[in-house]
Amino acid sequence: MTEPLKIGVLLSGSGTNLQAIIDAVRDDGLPVDIVHVVSSRPDAYGIERAKAAGIPTTVLNREVYADPEAADARIVEALRAAGAIYVVMAGYMRKVTPVMLNAFPDRVLNLHPALLPSFKGAHAIAEAYEAGVKVTGVTVHFANEDYDKGPIVAQRAVEVQEGWTLEELEAAIHEVEHALYPQVLRLVAEGRVTVGDDRKVHVA
Repeated sequence: MTEPLKIGVLLSGSGTNLQAIIDAVRDDGLPVDIVHVVSSRPDAYGIERAKAAGIPTTVLNREVYADPEAADARIVEALRAAGAIYVVMAGYMRKVTPVMLNAFPDRVLNLHPALLPSFKGAHAIAEAYEAGVKVTGVTVHFANEDYDKGPIVAQRAVEVQEGWTLEELEAAIHEVEHALYPQVLRLVAEGRVTVGDDRKVHVA
């Protein structure tokens, strides 16, 4: 029996990826224990999802992020106090600083709605759609100091269907996110994910 991986989840919005993880723990035996949820915004619906699941939360606001490193220090303190071993960004719209990265080296996961290194940044789905790509997708990677550039853990392609609206592409991307993130967390919890000296991710 795999010991549950204790994770802290960072979010800024509706929290659908948090919900996907909560559901996978409940329904699929995902060996993960979400010990704390941090929201960068007090109006994020993800806070309600965490409360409904009985998960303690820390809620920050724009004023706190006036000093990003101080904000990350506060987050690190909350996550460590909760016993988190891994940090899972799930729709978190803040760039993490070295304070966070040094506290959890190669243990800060991010989910990006494109096939990195293509379409970095906050508007990846719209930019891929505007570019007329025929294939885009989802990337799970370890965060580092270069935005959307850390070691890639997993990727899954999404074929863009003829005639799709941007909203239909977004829905398809989110559906893949909700499946892929729990799968990656299972690999991590089972100790099968390592970052080599070559800074590439190896999955046993």
